[in-house]
Amino acid sequence: MMNRFRKIVRLSGWALLLPLFLHAQQQTDLLIVGGGASGTMAGIQAARMGVQTLIVEETTWLGGMLTSAGVAAIDGNHRMPSGLWGEFRKKLYDYYGGPDKVATGWVSNTLFEPHVGNTLLRQLAAAEKNLRIEFQTSFTAIRRANGRWAVTVRQGKKSREISARIVIDATELGDVMAAAGAKYSIGMDSRDVTGEALAPPVANNIIQDLTYVVVLKDYGKGADKTIPKPAGYDPAPFRLCCGIADPASYDAPKNNCEMMMLYGRLPNGKYMINWPKHGNDYYLNIIEKTPAERTEALKAAKLHTLRFVYYLQTELGMKHLGIAGDEFPTADKLPMIPYHRESRRVKGKALLTADHVSKPYDQALPLYRTGIAVGDYTIDHHHDKNTDAPQIDFVKMRVPSYNVPMGALVPDGVEGLIVAEKSIGVTNIVNGATRLQPVVMGIGQAAGALAAVALRNGTDPSVTDIRSVQQSLLDSKAYIMPFLDVPAESPHFAAIQRVGAAGVLRGSGVAFNWANQTWFYPAREVSAFELVEGLRPLFPELRTYWGASGDPLTVAALLEIFSKAGISVTQQILADNWRQLALSGSPSPETVLDRGSAAVLVDHFLQPFNIPVDFSGQVR
Repeated sequence: MMNRFRKIVRLSGWALLLPLFLHAQQQTDLLIVGGGASGTMAGIQAARMGVQTLIVEETTWLGGMLTSAGVAAIDGNHRMPSGLWGEFRKKLYDYYGGPDKVATGWVSNTLFEPHVGNTLLRQLAAAEKNLRIEFQTSFTAIRRANGRWAVTVRQGKKSREISARIVIDATELGDVMAAAGAKYSIGMDSRDVTGEALAPPVANNIIQDLTYVVVLKDYGKGADKTIPKPAGYDPAPFRLCCGIADPASYDAPKNNCEMMMLYGRLPNGKYMINWPKHGNDYYLNIIEKTPAERTEALKAAKLHTLRFVYYLQTELGMKHLGIAGDEFPTADKLPMIPYHRESRRVKGKALLTADHVSKPYDQALPLYRTGIAVGDYTIDHHHDKNTDAPQIDFVKMRVPSYNVPMGALVPDGVEGLIVAEKSIGVTNIVNGATRLQPVVMGIGQAAGALAAVALRNGTDPSVTDIRSVQQSLLDSKAYIMPFLDVPAESPHFAAIQRVGAAGVLRGSGVAFNWANQTWFYPAREVSAFELVEGLRPLFPELRTYWGASGDPLTVAALLEIFSKAGISVTQQILADNWRQLALSGSPSPETVLDRGSAAVLVDHFLQPFNIPVDFSGQVR
């Protein structure tokens, strides 16, 4: 019987009998399952905040959809390079030689070779001494034990257990949260449940099309890189592929094959083939399948992509474009994983709906106050390959830029778990915007910050102070409000972000092409009335104050508002702090303040951001 509790360890020729309990579980403070776009950023952020962090990743690369899936064309957030997304983009600029060197295709301002993205992400991760990464390691199970998570992973034929205080689910399809018992949705929501006008009347399990991307390489004039004719090849599904599918390209020729190929042109003569209409999108819902079943089902998606490549080479005369042999370390030279546009969606502490995105300041629940990541890409769904999908005109869903609430990352009823990637608490419609790469990277960075603050304070993520997490992100030059006209380099960035997140001064949203906007307009005048209206919910003393007019706000009027809010600030005190706060000019009582100056002074003296809010954005 004792042999059950002993293990033989051979050391320098000696065989030692050791009890198995001496070979303890692998321990870590934070375990991140999935080294994709969000998991990588979560690991870097948490490690920078002093947390011992372990990422387990099933492939040999970091980056997920950015790299391993081949979607190496960044959609959105070009003017909001938030936090780690901005750092990653800077490394791309440095590698290729500047912004113009990565603006190679019309779908994006930033395109790159997938293998380069993996290399640069590894460099970012390698700089963090608190971060360890284990590749070719797959998640198999999770259980709760003694206030910690015990996570079973597999490397090759060997399984082992990892013990962690907090786990972040950064898998592509939300596998960890499902196994941990979190509630979730799959597919389209009912409009009766979400209140979204464009949602179908009855819920269904239809998700967006996925894509098995392929990267082609120009092997030069005269080269013939035609692949063997794929099984079941039929040119008919691809006949209309040269029709411009981008609604923003109304002035472009409607049948332009060169325009189609320039969509995803990468540096160094390569082409990302991720073409929606009559291209290589493919409908397949494998979310609830086993790993083995997924692998088998994905063969059809791969075959569909190969058929499209064959069509390009034979019907459109592009035989000089062959599957790049220097990108992916796979036998078939296709990406390691498909591009999943949709996942399980957790039932979290907050649900981000289309109405919260389109009119954030008009909702009963001010979720925008709890923002932890930003996005500006429009709501965009791929449903062309499933004829059963309800016809929804997503182009009509005109929205401004937006932020993602922290509660969308926190499962309801499951302790010690944070959800990232595309599995956050959003509706099916909103997933069409939050699925894009910069947003997912921001979600990951926020998940890492949330875990770090929770671990530092000894709290569960579900009760961790929202403002502390947001401040950690601001310290990392990450946006919590989508104000594009106050960049992170501004000395007033953090103050204006805080005042915006407190709801004191609001942004102005604009639905603009494929890069939606929210403006703070720091140089515009602000009235005393507007400022007081923003402060009333936070300062009870101002709820009965009616002495604020619609005239432009002056220093004297601001000091009176401070006094009515219970904060005594003299003209001299304000003047002494003026230059310290990097404000221009010299203040007199008659000085008219713009929105930027008012925000900086309110942030400094009243500190409305320090007033706690709950996951719904309500003042606690």
